[in-house]
Amino acid sequence: MAKFRTNIMVCGGTGCLASESEKVIRNLNLILKARGYHEEVQVIETGCFGFCEQGPIIKIEPDNILYVRVGPKDAKEIVDEHIIKGRRVERLLYEEPNKKKKAYSQEEMPFYKKQLRIALRNCGLINPEDIYEYIALGGYEALGKALAGMSQDEVIDIVKKSQLRGRGGGGFPTGLKWEITKAEEGETKFIICNADEGDPGAFMDRSILEGDPHRVLEAMAIGGYAIGADKGIIYIRAEYPLAIKRLNIALKQARELGFLGKNIFDTDFSFDIDLKYGAGAFVCGEETALINSCEGKRGEPNYKPPYPSQEGYWGHPTCVNNVETFANIPPIIIKGGEWFASIGTEKSKGTKVFALTGKVNNVGLVEVPMGITLREIIFDVGGGIQKGRKFKAVQTGGPSGGVITEDELDTPIDYDSLIGIGSIMGSGGMIVMDETDNMVNIAKYYLEFTMDESCGRCTPCRIGTKRLYEMLNKITSGKGTMGDIDAMKQLCYMVKDGSLCGLGQTAPNPVISTMKYFWDEYVAFIKDIDHPQGEGKYTAKNKDDSMRKS
Repeated sequence: MAKFRTNIMVCGGTGCLASESEKVIRNLNLILKARGYHEEVQVIETGCFGFCEQGPIIKIEPDNILYVRVGPKDAKEIVDEHIIKGRRVERLLYEEPNKKKKAYSQEEMPFYKKQLRIALRNCGLINPEDIYEYIALGGYEALGKALAGMSQDEVIDIVKKSQLRGRGGGGFPTGLKWEITKAEEGETKFIICNADEGDPGAFMDRSILEGDPHRVLEAMAIGGYAIGADKGIIYIRAEYPLAIKRLNIALKQARELGFLGKNIFDTDFSFDIDLKYGAGAFVCGEETALINSCEGKRGEPNYKPPYPSQEGYWGHPTCVNNVETFANIPPIIIKGGEWFASIGTEKSKGTKVFALTGKVNNVGLVEVPMGITLREIIFDVGGGIQKGRKFKAVQTGGPSGGVITEDELDTPIDYDSLIGIGSIMGSGGMIVMDETDNMVNIAKYYLEFTMDESCGRCTPCRIGTKRLYEMLNKITSGKGTMGDIDAMKQLCYMVKDGSLCGLGQTAPNPVISTMKYFWDEYVAFIKDIDHPQGEGKYTAKNKDDSMRKS
């Protein structure tokens, strides 16, 4: 096996591939071969480094040098200057805005300084299509530990001690879900990975699957062992072709080396995984709708109970966890539940991955400890607002969440604190808005999305979201009245209270939160006040009272 003195690691995530990182890789290989260095320097296509705003990104090891915004034409200079002559290419180094200070490594970049990468640990570090690179960093060690020396209950106990909560949005304790499913009677059980990531602006799960697919396969096998399942399913939307490709490669490699299939690690435990493709329905992120889709039925939620842990896939006990939840399992098994529980806040342990997007300088994928504040994420990790504009709001939780204003920027990020200020954690979408954004239009954008994504099974969601959107459209067209706002407020709570699943129950949240914090922008449309950004002086005296549920 060839030994290389230098590795040129090039981001091969979807974002960087869209910015011609494949051509960068091709040019690097061509130039290295032409210079006679191809036998001592290798180019590795990795997963996402996270700093998407600066992609394509290249990291050179062992020099620990990071180059940003690398184009195909830069390959020659990197080889000739850095690889051959040992000189850094200064113009490709990251420079902090307004500081004229160069950063040579990830550790020096403000974007990475406050991050703690657990779920994303291997993303950008390994070739996701080479199982041996995953193994070299401890891959499948957790599965071996679980099968060789732990009972099912001991595995569940470690996960319970970690206090890991589901990262898909609901925040249900993962160990408890495993325990409940294990306790159900039945010879056949299933474990499902929910990779149906549908929030606008969210790309957390996709990046994990593209950059570290074996982590999820290993975690599913551990979960399958713990609950007594011999079959796993990854439900992934068909719009993720790169993630699907790398998952298929990972599945083939894992089977060839005996990490999936019959008698894993020479034990009596057998487990395998199938992929099932979703058509991109947002509602299929809800576990019962997801299971219906897996069975080939229309993707609609069911009434609960029974819960999937009781009657799930084809009527068998089924445990559903999302991608990020699974990505935390192997390190928890290796390092222990107490280690994971030592990170975060009292009721929200560990880290959380966020897709930080919108009007922020450092757009990208970030993983931070629970308890970090919104201010730290937006202004330290995110580098502040683009073009020096004023921060206005941040939407967390995607279409199901709510806007958070400057007054709440020092709120710690955890499940309960976000609910306390009218938003939710969700799966991890975080969209930042500046002073040029009109919040009524923002609410209308989210309502249009949820209206289109409603499965139509229950009337409050099917009809209610459509009526809410029509009211918002009437208001933003300058044809609304104060009576329309009152009617819309009442309808919001009717939809929340009457809808069958989380899609409808949370669909009005963007409207409710924007009304609460940006009431004057609604009034500006009604009163025809010339304040397109909602910065008028008019504020209803009873705006707080008006948001109370009648």
